[in-house]
Amino acid sequence: MNCADKKQVMNLLKTSKGQIEGIIKMVEDNRYCVDISKQILSVQALLKKTNLKIIDQHIKHCVKQAFIEGEGAGDEKVDEIIELIDKYAK
Repeated sequence: MNCADKKQVMNLLKTSKGQIEGIIKMVEDNRYCVDISKQILSVQALLKKTNLKIIDQHIKHCVKQAFIEGEGAGDEKVDEIIELIDKYAK
């Protein structure tokens, strides 16, 4: 992952962490359940976006490089992506 992409991923994860800490405080403060649920959905969307960014970079760099190197490494990387997609679909 290049530096710019790594910085973006780190910022997204830190934002998610802050949102989760906020949700914990909301629960501790007995805030309205629907408001808490909305915040949980928000952080889930942010984590999904972060995960897609990581997968995007993996395909563009690691998978691409594996196919260049040959010797079946590319096929292994494709299998990993298929496994991720399967988990994502559940």
